Amino acid sequence: MNQKSFTRLSALLASLGLVASPAWAANDPKAAAPQQIEISHQLPLAKAEALKELVDRFNAQSKDAQIVISKSDWRGATAPHLMILEGDEEEGFLAGKPRFKPLYSMMKEAGVPLQTLRPPAMMTRTPVDSKGQLLALPVGLSTPVLFLNRDALRKAGVNPDKPEIGTWFDLQNTLGRLSDAGQQCPYTVSEPGRVMVENLSAWHNEPVAAARGKTMAPSFNGMFQVKHVAMMASWQRARYLHVFGGKTEAEERFAAGECAVIAAPSASWADFRAKGKVDVGVARLPYYDDFPGAPQNTLADGPALWASAGKKPAEYKAMARFVGFWLQPENQVAWQRQTGYLPLNRAGLLASQSELLGQDLDNIRVAVAQLSNKPATADSSAQPVVQREKVRRILDEELAGVWADRKAAKEALDNAVARASGG
Repeated sequence: MNQKSFTRLSALLASLGLVASPAWAANDPKAAAPQQIEISHQLPLAKAEALKELVDRFNAQSKDAQIVISKSDWRGATAPHLMILEGDEEEGFLAGKPRFKPLYSMMKEAGVPLQTLRPPAMMTRTPVDSKGQLLALPVGLSTPVLFLNRDALRKAGVNPDKPEIGTWFDLQNTLGRLSDAGQQCPYTVSEPGRVMVENLSAWHNEPVAAARGKTMAPSFNGMFQVKHVAMMASWQRARYLHVFGGKTEAEERFAAGECAVIAAPSASWADFRAKGKVDVGVARLPYYDDFPGAPQNTLADGPALWASAGKKPAEYKAMARFVGFWLQPENQVAWQRQTGYLPLNRAGLLASQSELLGQDLDNIRVAVAQLSNKPATADSSAQPVVQREKVRRILDEELAGVWADRKAAKEALDNAVARASGG
């Protein structure tokens, strides 16, 4: 987003009453050399560019603190001040002695308001403490949704504005029409375990973890999970579903126009539209109408911004100012538009619901509607024991046996639970 576009966005948000003044005093022109604050990340290219633009805007208005994007990581002799982490990197960072300064504490000590939404129960619990306070800023939240190749639907005689995909059986009928129209890849899934087990279980208010003594253990091999994986296996045999290797291959094939429908993270919207090869639509995940109470809610997770421990008070003040800047309404909306990630505060949420921003935030509207469809329950809330990268890998490895027609659904899920539980 260039400066002219950002200025227009700021004016639009001002017209909506969403632009707030910075929460800190103006910089002192007599101040010493600016404080250098390092931030590291492993974001994909398009999202890394959005971060760079955010950093450039902050640096342009800050005289006494400058953010520098670094390739260092937490394993080095001196960790960067700020780090955007997820998956194995985040789990490694959090293992052992505390290496971070809690976000809520840093902001409070710096006198900068932490203007975020209260962490909901369906959000990953990694950046949240037992009191519901933010330990890190969840800057990259997303939830799985359906993306549609509108041209492929039209070719199959399906109205892309009102496709019949409310239930899984509706989607099956639509995939049949796509197949009959010559579509070689009617449906695919990015991160099958995350979609088919974690999120669809929450979407149907079905448990994925159970108490084992005083701890929770994976239990995602119940009737619901077996039923869905078995149905997906039948779709695979019928050539309705195509599951690809690698974490991004399914999304790459959809973006290239090879697949008509994909279940993928809501944040992928920005990438699909930027590539411009597909007229993309977005819809909520289907559900089974024979499960009482469905649909319930899906889950949100993704990378978070962590502050390193052991930095100087002046550095923490500068870090807090950058976080406060990131949470300003115009920056929140720019971040949402460029990355596809979910809003972090009320201003971003309200902006995503405004029709003045057109289709730019359609994915946010669908994702937020999914996440808040019904109040989260104990069974539909995020489960840390399942949302670990190791468990997700095990699950996808076992499911690969189903897609290769080497294992039945129940055998694969039983194996995954045993392995994830250390059995």
